[in-house]
Amino acid sequence: MSTAQDDNTHPPLPAGALFVVTLSLALAVFMNVLDVSIANVSIPAIAGNLGVSTSQGTWVITSFAVANAIAVPVSGWMAKRVGEVKLFVWCTVLFTLFSFLCGLSGSFVMLLVMRAAQGVVAGPMIPLSQSLLLANYPPDKRGFANGIWGMTAVVGPVAGPILGGWITDNISWSWIFYINVPVGAFAAAGTWLVLRNRETETQRLPIDLVGLALLIVGVGALQVMLDKGNDEAWFQSTFIVVLAITATVFLAFFVVWELTDDNPVVDLKLFGRRNFTVATLCVTLGFMTYFAGVVLLPLWLQNEQGYTPTWAGITTASLGLMGAIFSPIVGRLTDKIDLRFIVTFGMLLFAGLSFLKADANTQINFERLFLTRLPWGIGLACFFIPLITLSLTGLPASKVASASGLFNFMRLIALSFGTSLSVTMWDRRQAYHDHVLSAHTSVTDPLTQQWLAQAQAQGMSEQQSYGALARVISEQSFMLGLNEMYYLAGVIFIGLTVLIWLSRPNE
Repeated sequence: MSTAQDDNTHPPLPAGALFVVTLSLALAVFMNVLDVSIANVSIPAIAGNLGVSTSQGTWVITSFAVANAIAVPVSGWMAKRVGEVKLFVWCTVLFTLFSFLCGLSGSFVMLLVMRAAQGVVAGPMIPLSQSLLLANYPPDKRGFANGIWGMTAVVGPVAGPILGGWITDNISWSWIFYINVPVGAFAAAGTWLVLRNRETETQRLPIDLVGLALLIVGVGALQVMLDKGNDEAWFQSTFIVVLAITATVFLAFFVVWELTDDNPVVDLKLFGRRNFTVATLCVTLGFMTYFAGVVLLPLWLQNEQGYTPTWAGITTASLGLMGAIFSPIVGRLTDKIDLRFIVTFGMLLFAGLSFLKADANTQINFERLFLTRLPWGIGLACFFIPLITLSLTGLPASKVASASGLFNFMRLIALSFGTSLSVTMWDRRQAYHDHVLSAHTSVTDPLTQQWLAQAQAQGMSEQQSYGALARVISEQSFMLGLNEMYYLAGVIFIGLTVLIWLSRPNE
């Protein structure tokens, strides 16, 4: 099964050169996706060191996410003007430089500017790394190439919080950025040395200024709204309402403009291809649902179970272990097996694991949590890697960068939606269960009286026993809300197994 139609005349790379370029591109992707999440656990340390509040400190995450989300979908257009190899190498060099400057930042404003700059140059790195990898692998090995690429994309977000927490606790928050310097230098040098004579064709395309302006404002407003919505109580905030209206209006005009412009900055006509549309819908809904679980479990462990950030990260990271092992294997299988069977298996595995997790209780231990998360990595590899391959099936190589940029843009937006919606829904379900449980624990109820009497018999005062009961109710409410979120995830994954069969991988 070919991922893209061949329109590249370069001879195959020798095995040694192919290894170097694969390692270079994979490290660049890992460094890139790692930076999306590595700063999350370091926000309190960064905010304290630079003299701002923790809520202000979260703009370190938002500034990167907004700039990155804007830059990803225009990667294909930029690559046609500059050349894929040059653009990738320049972005990697600049990403490395801005990472170093982030670490050197002596003020919060400088850090925000450097993080935004990081996000801009990080955008093209993801789709271009995939495009360059596929262009230099033989057609019968492109599924394996997607597996290698997907492995780094899967492991990075999981490893980020653990690595970020350890570095911040044991060295300094600046080093979460400094570690990019040797990695980026190797990735840029390795890619340039091997691929400098294999540059793609360039075109002097006119700049779609209107489309670019609509994209920047629309996506910027949407990303800030998603990042800040829960903190600002969503539409009770005028700030969030203005962002929502701005995003809706500008993105609506953006879609109309791009579909009618002769040289669009984002090729939305790719959605006219059945396989690309189905793959993008599946990865958007699938990643939104999957990432909700990735976000909620560590929050619950830290806030309700007393886990430290590092141990909460380790518990969640078990899915990355199997994801790293199975991604290349699944990638190889996509060259031989109908993609729809692999995706269906992955979705059903996710559904089964979600239903299993929906029966958890507050006494669950670390070992069970860690071990039950392991198979999630298999499910992630089985649905993510084939969908990458499916999204590019039948495309000429000249459109791979554009398609990959749009595909990954939707994945990034899905992560933001998944994070924001899941936290909001969990909070509301917790409030509902807290209300219901509290209504059933009246002081006139015999069981409640018995519980309070036992608490007071253990040395608590009457006031302390009431406080302990309220804490128990809160803990159970959060647990019930989390179980419901996992049950909903299972239902969604089952639904996605139907959607994938609308595709035609052999077309």
